[in-house]
Amino acid sequence: MAGNSYGTLFRLTTFGESHGDALGGIIDGCPAGIMLNFDSIRNEMQRRKPGQSSIVTQRKEEDEVQFLSGVFEGKTTGTPIGFIIPNTNQKSDDYSHIKDSYRPSHADYVYEKKYGVRDYRGGGRSSARETVCRVVAGAIAKQVVPEIKINAFVSSVGEIFIDKPYQELDFSLTESNAVRCPDMPTAEKMENYIKEIKKQGDTVGGTITCVLQNVPIGLGEPVFDKLHAELGKAMLSINAVKGFELGSGFCGATMKGSEHNDLYNEDGTTKTNLSGGIQGGISNGMDIYFRVAFKPVATIIQKQEVLTNQNVIIEKQGKGRHDPCVVPRAVPIIEAMAALVLADFYLLNKTYQK
Repeated sequence: MAGNSYGTLFRLTTFGESHGDALGGIIDGCPAGIMLNFDSIRNEMQRRKPGQSSIVTQRKEEDEVQFLSGVFEGKTTGTPIGFIIPNTNQKSDDYSHIKDSYRPSHADYVYEKKYGVRDYRGGGRSSARETVCRVVAGAIAKQVVPEIKINAFVSSVGEIFIDKPYQELDFSLTESNAVRCPDMPTAEKMENYIKEIKKQGDTVGGTITCVLQNVPIGLGEPVFDKLHAELGKAMLSINAVKGFELGSGFCGATMKGSEHNDLYNEDGTTKTNLSGGIQGGISNGMDIYFRVAFKPVATIIQKQEVLTNQNVIIEKQGKGRHDPCVVPRAVPIIEAMAALVLADFYLLNKTYQK
């Protein structure tokens, strides 16, 4: 299997399966001499871990990361940073009922057709549990670019949306509720809706908005490695992501140039920011903001038609521990992937400096 690495200079490679002994990763290219804040890394892990509230999967994992190399006396050494996160609460028997069948809209079918074998326990390598490695690397990447502020939050669940621009939100409220929505009245509606969906044995999708502030001018490598192209790739590599929208996004397609153009101020900033902080694939110093769409989780606790490995359609009910809505736990994953992109481009930009 190829495609297990991301990044050019700051590069992450991950390994492991949902129900294996552990997941882990290797970070290449992290600069030497960074005094790591391990409390910050632990906090990011706690934000992503399962079992943290009644509206997420009840799998219980402490998600304690163990660093194996690349760190000495709390500082990065410049050598590869190796780490693992042990799995301690697997219930593989929960998945024995699907070992000979494929869940609709899940990776089960294509994995078996591509590789001739699949780990049906929790989806194996296709499980979103792989993202725990990204959160570790992203927490370190944030410390490579500490001046950049990275704030993601849940902006919609189903048809429930925040109805105000991000500039009017208090990001300090994001972690104050289980949904990770900084608008409290909307957060309450979202949480109640997710609970109702869970009772039905169903799932629901949503969107996450991410805002990057204090990004220096000049990050991004045209032509094929534009900053927004890499952000899009990073976000679309996350499980269940179906859409990425930067700045005005698809709304911009309905506008005239006279409406969409961001006019300059004398200091080089712009009066509006429909470009989303990126022009020509390069950061322009304004806020970078984007939205990521997540589909509903494929495994539902309802009876539905499934395909067996004998090409027979049968009826089967899902079971096991699954998120009724992935977006609350995906917030730190979005931030982690954004941090990986920014750290990588930051280090690439330094190669031009004398």
